[in-house]
Amino acid sequence: MAAAAARISGAPHIPVLLRPLLEAVAPVSGTWIDGTFGAGGYARGLLEAGANKVIGIDRDPMVFRMAADWAGQYGERLRLVQGTFSDMDGLAGEAVDGVVLDLGVSSMQLDQAERGFSFQKDGPLDMRMGDTGPTAADLVNNASESDLADILYHYGEERASRRIARAIVAARPFVTTLQLVQVIERSLPRQKPGQSHPATRSFQAIRIAVNDEFGQLAEGLEAAERALKPGGQLAVVSFHSLEDRIVKRFFQLRSGGDGQGSRYAPAREQVDPTFTQKTRKAVGPDDEELNQNPRARSAKLRVGIRTEAQAGPLDRSALGLPKLALEGTN
Repeated sequence: MAAAAARISGAPHIPVLLRPLLEAVAPVSGTWIDGTFGAGGYARGLLEAGANKVIGIDRDPMVFRMAADWAGQYGERLRLVQGTFSDMDGLAGEAVDGVVLDLGVSSMQLDQAERGFSFQKDGPLDMRMGDTGPTAADLVNNASESDLADILYHYGEERASRRIARAIVAARPFVTTLQLVQVIERSLPRQKPGQSHPATRSFQAIRIAVNDEFGQLAEGLEAAERALKPGGQLAVVSFHSLEDRIVKRFFQLRSGGDGQGSRYAPAREQVDPTFTQKTRKAVGPDDEELNQNPRARSAKLRVGIRTEAQAGPLDRSALGLPKLALEGTN
């Protein structure tokens, strides 16, 4: 599996945790969905490791244009589809042997100033992973102060959410990323050595809200359950605690490892487990990967194996979704 990871080292961005992911799901065969195609690193890794076919799904049309110079070498083994991974079962059109999801914003998107994801590069305040819908500028320029504060707190775990929201409302309208960064910086104490950038949490929160990332994640996990054959594997790489909590709770709930309730919470109806957990604990990067890619430091991998039980409805309230995401679900 290490050889498969090494063979794609020429890719513009090396996917995080590719080697441990390939080791965890080995032997790789059959048809896989790469639900967050991005720069194509996971798809290429799966194909090199033995997958017969990979269906690459992404909401960003730009990623397919960027893959045009290498995707053809795999012929019919690689099929690219624009859409969201929350619809993966319908987009795939067939039952599959594995699903890979790499959550959050890609390093490729962060590196493109014109996408507006980075607080370190000046660009239009966009942050959309696709090319439709309201932008980050629409959100910060039109949302109420209380709604902005809730977004910053629940999606970014920003303790100074009210102070930042008040400053945003007083300074708007915003057009560019650095305009917003300057207002956030003025709202917080000066950054100390070793601390994350003052705008990190706020930019994360706004990006998550713009792209409905938690709603998409809940729907995507359900879609993966529907798409997978018995014995198929679901591998999910997350990058912050909120995402990982949702993935962890999903596998606990769907593998019957959620317990029988307590005096504080009623016992849930018992259903046949739809997954077994292949990795009881999350797998993180080793020292070698951290030296090559510091962005991997917060990454966590979890893997589950699909059982023969029928896919069914999911209690989203038990997933650990932030309050705002739950309020936005039906």
